[in-house]
Amino acid sequence: MGIITCKGISKTFGTYKALDDINLDIPEGRIFGLLGPNGAGKTTLIRIINRITIPNSGEIFLQGRHMTDADVEKIGYMPEERGLYRKMKVGDQVLYLARLRGMSHSDAMTELKKWFKRFEIESWWNKKIEELSKGMAQKVQFITTVVHRPKLVIMDEPFSGFDPVNAQLIRDEMLRLNEEGTTIVLSTHNMQSVEELCHGIALINKSHLVESGDINAIRHKYGTDNVEVVYASEENRPIPEGRAYRVISDVEESGLRTAVLERADGVSSGELLSEIIPHANIVSYRELLPRMNDIFIKIVTGRDNAADGGKEDRA
Repeated sequence: MGIITCKGISKTFGTYKALDDINLDIPEGRIFGLLGPNGAGKTTLIRIINRITIPNSGEIFLQGRHMTDADVEKIGYMPEERGLYRKMKVGDQVLYLARLRGMSHSDAMTELKKWFKRFEIESWWNKKIEELSKGMAQKVQFITTVVHRPKLVIMDEPFSGFDPVNAQLIRDEMLRLNEEGTTIVLSTHNMQSVEELCHGIALINKSHLVESGDINAIRHKYGTDNVEVVYASEENRPIPEGRAYRVISDVEESGLRTAVLERADGVSSGELLSEIIPHANIVSYRELLPRMNDIFIKIVTGRDNAADGGKEDRA
C-alpha cells in the first residue's frame, strides 16, 4: 500500500460526474505525476486527498489508515489557483502560513530563513505580495508549501508562471526534497517535466483512471517494434532488407550509418541482430520508445501521434 491509497473514489457536482470509481496507489518516496486533459478530474481528486472536497463515495488512506483532518498538516499543497494575500508583507505571510501548519514561531523562522537564503530572496521579506511578479510570488508559494517539512507534497501545475531558469530551480528543489524522502505528487501538462521527474504516473480522462504505473513500463507498453542501429559497414553500404525487419530509414553521418528498423511480428532483438551482424559492425542498438506526450495524446484522443510524426526516444 502506498503513502496515499484511493479506493472507489467517486464525486459528482449536480448531474456532472467529476470522478468515477478511482482506485489508485501513490507509492511512498517517489515523484508521481497526475495527468489528464482539462476537466478530467485531476484537481477534484487532489482536493479530495487534501480533504477540501468530500467524495460521494470511496475512501482515502494515508500510509494504510483512514485519512483524517489531522493528517492534512502532514501534506504540503500548492493549488493551481495561488492563494497569497496581496496586501500582506511577504515575511508576515509566510510566517502566518507556517504557523497554520503547526510550526512554532522559532522553528518557522529558522526554516524560512533557510529557504529565503536558498532562493536568494532575503530582500523580499518586507515587500508586499502585490509588489512581486507572478514568478516571484510563485517562489513564495512554493516555500509556504514545503516549509513545514511535509511527508507528502502535492503541487497543481507547479511550473506555471516560471521562466525556464526558475522552472529548473523548482525542478531541482523537487528532486532534492525527494532524495530526502519526501513523496511528491504533481499535476502538470508539461510532459517534459513528467519524463524528467516522475517515477510513475496516473492518467485520468473523462472522470476515469485510464492508465497508471511505472513510467518506463508504460512507455514500453505503448512502444513500437522500432529500433535504432548505429553501425559501420564495408564501403559504407546500408543494411539490406531482411526477413526479421523492415528498413524505415538508413542515413550516413560522420563515417557511421544510423538505421531505424521495424522488427517483424514475433521477432526478438537477438534474432534481428543475428541477421544484420553479417552486414554491419554494430556500434549501438536501442529500442525506440514513445514520448509521454505521444502516449498522452494516444490515450486521450485515440490518435497515434508518434505515427503522425511525433518523436520517439531511445530506451
